[in-house]
Amino acid sequence: MGIFVHILSSSHLMENFIDRKKELEYLENEYQTGRSSFVVVYGRRRTGKTALLRHFAKDKPSLYFLATEESESENRNAFADIVAGHYHNSILASAKINEWEPVFDLIAETSKTQKQIIIIDEFQYIGKSSPAFISKLQAIWDNKLQDSNIMLILCGSLINMMYDQTLSYSSPLYGRRTGQIKLKQIGFEYYKDFFPSLTEKERIERYAVTGGIPKYIETFSNNGDIFADIEKNVLSGQSYLYEEPLFLLSKEVRDIGSYFSIIKTIASGKCKQGEIASALEIKNTNLPKYLNTLIELDIIEREVPVTESNPEKSKMGLYKIKDNFINFWFKFVYPNRSYLESGYVEVVMNKLKNSFISNHAAFVYEEICRNVYMRRMAAEGVFGFFPDKIGRWWDRKDTEIDIVAIGEEGRNIIFGECKYTNSPMDIDIYHKLLHKKDMVTWNRNDRNEKYVFFSINGYTERFEEFAKKDDNIILIQT
Repeated sequence: MGIFVHILSSSHLMENFIDRKKELEYLENEYQTGRSSFVVVYGRRRTGKTALLRHFAKDKPSLYFLATEESESENRNAFADIVAGHYHNSILASAKINEWEPVFDLIAETSKTQKQIIIIDEFQYIGKSSPAFISKLQAIWDNKLQDSNIMLILCGSLINMMYDQTLSYSSPLYGRRTGQIKLKQIGFEYYKDFFPSLTEKERIERYAVTGGIPKYIETFSNNGDIFADIEKNVLSGQSYLYEEPLFLLSKEVRDIGSYFSIIKTIASGKCKQGEIASALEIKNTNLPKYLNTLIELDIIEREVPVTESNPEKSKMGLYKIKDNFINFWFKFVYPNRSYLESGYVEVVMNKLKNSFISNHAAFVYEEICRNVYMRRMAAEGVFGFFPDKIGRWWDRKDTEIDIVAIGEEGRNIIFGECKYTNSPMDIDIYHKLLHKKDMVTWNRNDRNEKYVFFSINGYTERFEEFAKKDDNIILIQT
């Protein structure tokens, strides 16, 4: 008999703090060690770094300082004031502080009786205003803090700057950290915790816009009208999301126009490096530095067919926008800004409604099927083997298969298709897949094949009846 599975979203709710279980466990383990800890936490803006650290430190002896883009001396004075107030030290409060050492001396002395957590948020601003500060902090750590009972956490939102100041080999702080967390977006599997009353379809549509950025997610309401939320929270010139990609990139890169052009080109469907270069009328050799920066910022990613044995050297690579919100913004907001700023919001909304599913949400649905549903099913043993790789497949003739999953140590392979349409999936999709799967050369003459289908609106009766007669066909209702 075939298998018919109904997907149920799993969720992990921890005292109203959604996801971040691994990060919290890691921080707790670092705190419980018998030594001082030096942890770097970084990632793009609005991923919830500060919320994570405040949640971790809320019941522990801790001090939180938010650095600003002011001078080093202004930050030092502000830090000294916070430390003096926190430890009720009138001497430090009234003293004129010209160096950082006396402030950290007080912290180190106090930590002898109880471990102290010191969080410096937006740390990169101090190093930006005074590069010498990084060396000063290195000396303070080496001479004062590493032998104290301290957990020092440096947190920052500017990825490139944080890496250069704290993690790179050239940084004075290199080798001092005991660990680091690059905080990424929250996965779709936790979306139910934000929107418990919505259907899976409604959650997918929201995820297609907000991605896994907690700040964006919280901006949207817990009702079913996705387009009303988009009009209010994204297309309105008064909403912070209207200018968000401009703000994000302006903080990270200098030549923002070049980066915008590249992202816009990828969003339009030109995903090969040669196509991007040709569309922008620039040399192919000039692109990699921009593409690599966007990859480091978690905005784009390079993807190759899942069957490629050497992905780094593959000539089949495609670039895609990894961030759902930025992808949405460059498809529907950026090209229509002149209309929006002229007051023709309704015109843009009509265009958006006509292509939101086919041009955007359907592709996000495919990603969810591959990265959430497929991996969950594999972990639950639905396929009878554990796939080592799950991804997409395509060839040079633009033949594509939405899902291909392979087991490297055996002969097992899964082929799959995902459909986000208004009508039930019919058996013709299965027959088309049979034709396409023969073009995949991986162990073509000796492999065990299974077929998996994901449909947002179910299946026709004849496809369901057909699947019941074949153990190798799995139909998934999401």
